Amino acid sequence: MEKSVMVVGIDDSDHSFHALEWTLEHLFSPAPENSAFRLVVVHAKPSATTAVGLTGPGAAEVLPYVERDLKIIAARVVEKAKEICAAKSVNDVLLEAAEGDPRNVLCEAVDKHNASVLVVGSHGYGAIKRAVLGSVSDYCAHHAHCSVMIVKKPRKIKH
Repeated sequence: MEKSVMVVGIDDSDHSFHALEWTLEHLFSPAPENSAFRLVVVHAKPSATTAVGLTGPGAAEVLPYVERDLKIIAARVVEKAKEICAAKSVNDVLLEAAEGDPRNVLCEAVDKHNASVLVVGSHGYGAIKRAVLGSVSDYCAHHAHCSVMIVKKPRKIKH
């Protein structure tokens, strides 16, 4: 029997790594090979022009450096995800990095892999930041062609 696909979206934030760890602990442990899901971890790498957000004189000189840095960050994110999976004994995982807006990259990954579940972390932005940046989890909940699970990082309790 073919396993369903679960896509987990990650970026370089603690929130997304928490979502990956939570997913592995609750849905893949203690016997990851017995999981009902095939795991695909996807990182959306922004394009250099989007990350810089500048045009005009001087932009062309900056972009190659920004692109190099974004590739380094993407490689680190994917490597950290691989380490987290290995630490939880989940070795049958497909790790992907795709360039583009995370909202589109994750929805496209869902379609590409015919996923039945998409897992994303919640950054816990306030209303203003969410309005300006747009919520990836919000967008995916409305546009992904599968169920979407939003994993929230627990609040630190103040004493």
